[in-house]
Amino acid sequence: QVQLVESGGGSVQAGGSLRLSCTASRYNTNTACMGWFRQAPGKEREGVASIGSFRSAYADSVKGRFTISADNAKNTLYLQMNSLKPEDTAMYYCAASPGTYACVSGSWRNGLSFWGQGTQVTVSS
Repeated sequence: QVQLVESGGGSVQAGGSLRLSCTASRYNTNTACMGWFRQAPGKEREGVASIGSFRSAYADSVKGRFTISADNAKNTLYLQMNSLKPEDTAMYYCAASPGTYACVSGSWRNGLSFWGQGTQVTVSS
């Protein structure tokens, strides 16, 4: 059974930084499409960033501020978040799908197959 475990969330003031991590168990991140999503109370889930097949993609709202990366030797996905804003406050989820089609096609934004339990990010003004 695939397990995705996020860590690194917390509370930070606007303008600050956080790095989220997602460790995948029994899953090869090297051949997957992986992504970060977020959901704030009362709002729809948003695809934040994805990585797979040597390409990455970002939501317009985070471009230039967030960076997604992966250490395939450690089966770990990261999301470096800089210049955080109060509107970035949300529960952040790591997700993955086998193969890279979702990343190549852009369909990752609609969701992926496996999900972590989430980590809370709170940005205060």
